[in-house]
Amino acid sequence: MTAEERPDPVDHALAEALQEGDQPVVDGRRRRWEEHNLARRQVIIDAAIAVLERHRPGDEIQVQLIAEQAGLSRTVIYRHFDDRADLDRAVQRQICQQIWTELAPALTYDRRPHEIIHNIIDNVVRWAVEHPTLLWFAERDLSGWGPNPLAEGIEDIAESIEEIMSAVVASLGAELTAEDRAGLDPWVFGMIGAVFSSVRRWLARPVLAPSVDVSVGILTESVWLQINGMAASRGLDLPDVPVSQMLEAMVDGEPGAR
Repeated sequence: MTAEERPDPVDHALAEALQEGDQPVVDGRRRRWEEHNLARRQVIIDAAIAVLERHRPGDEIQVQLIAEQAGLSRTVIYRHFDDRADLDRAVQRQICQQIWTELAPALTYDRRPHEIIHNIIDNVVRWAVEHPTLLWFAERDLSGWGPNPLAEGIEDIAESIEEIMSAVVASLGAELTAEDRAGLDPWVFGMIGAVFSSVRRWLARPVLAPSVDVSVGILTESVWLQINGMAASRGLDLPDVPVSQMLEAMVDGEPGAR
């Protein structure tokens, strides 16, 4: 009997319990069976990412390579995913979770606004340099499978930045107009999306130039000029202090902090 034909011991145990009609046993084994399936899915996703890391952006990744990396057969892989697109989308979600893990520490109120922007961009650029194929794969369009996970991830980042911006505006004792509040989301989303597009274009160059530090500096300056410029056009002078200090001043009844 081949590996593909051999029954899964967990499936076999569950079938026996169902025949016996022992509900408590069935529930316990069903729970273990579900945990087994989740663990197996994660092994497959991790294997796919490991295979991607060994290839260049644009390379075709065969399911057989993923199966070999996971120590499983192709048949077993398709027991846990509906088809190749389902597997690819799960891998995209995992990659986006990695990106979010890298960015989360930068989204803190304990830094000055300019530092927050710099740290976010620095983390994005350095992660992309280390994982160019993962970035390429995360951006792939799987038509018919709903919103791209990377687009959803950018939305999450944009929402976090919006919250920081709103806190800064409130600390200055200002209030956005209804039009500005409505326009904040697409504007911030566009800036974050532009950063990812710029990084992708930069990584595609035969020679990686300018350097990482210079690229981070240019992107940071570009985004900061937009934010600072929008604030200035509305009569807001952004203090060069940590956001947390601005909020403390607001609590003390002193809008802003110099």
